[in-house]
Amino acid sequence: MTREEISMIFDSLKNGEIEEFLVAKQEFLRFREVLVQRRDFKHFRGIAQRGGDVLYTYTESPRS
Repeated sequence: MTREEISMIFDSLKNGEIEEFLVAKQEFLRFREVLVQRRDFKHFRGIAQRGGDVLYTYTESPRS
């Protein structure tokens, strides 16, 4: 998956087009690299799943 595709997924979460997105363990580092470069990265919540996958959601209030 390209950086542009990953960025579009995060934009879709932010805009409410999708509620959550499951990232496979193998893709996690690529997603994280794109996420930490975003200005709004503290609004995204990643919840670890069994097996190493991560479920991302968007929250209106940033985490501290």
